[in-house]
Amino acid sequence: MLSKLWELKELAILGWVLIIALFAVGLAGAVYPILPGALAIYLAFFVYGWFFSFDPFGAGFWITQTLIVVVLFVADYVVGAWGVKKFGGSRASVIGSTIGLILGPFLIPAFGLLIGPFVGAFAGELIAGSKPGKALKVSFGSLLGLFSSTVVKIVLQIAMVVLFFIWIGRY
Repeated sequence: MLSKLWELKELAILGWVLIIALFAVGLAGAVYPILPGALAIYLAFFVYGWFFSFDPFGAGFWITQTLIVVVLFVADYVVGAWGVKKFGGSRASVIGSTIGLILGPFLIPAFGLLIGPFVGAFAGELIAGSKPGKALKVSFGSLLGLFSSTVVKIVLQIAMVVLFFIWIGRY
């Protein structure tokens, strides 16, 4: 009997370790775009259900969380592009900034997350035919968009986690 209880306790600990790890990966994904971000947080809800119970999660929970994930994906692109467009950037600079955001951390591990979008937007704007001064201005806009997008992602992902704990606490 005691061994069965110990196994259940170990299983519960494993479940919570996985959930917290997924939350940590998700929140880190708000800053480091290679990580799955909101999807890791969303997966943590399923881990909770598999290890403990899906009973606390009704349709309202899933609709709310899914809407937040959709808003996160849309906002991530829109806010990033907004920074570039606000400073007069072209479509080429938006594409360059996005490519830089993805490749930067791999090419320059310590600072690639900042340098990548900056250089990508700068190169994209030069390719579009802008002068270096304008390209530089647009590059700073890409950084503003990146920082704004990161703040939005952090706030929404924290909201996802808080709502999770509120929902399971009510059960």
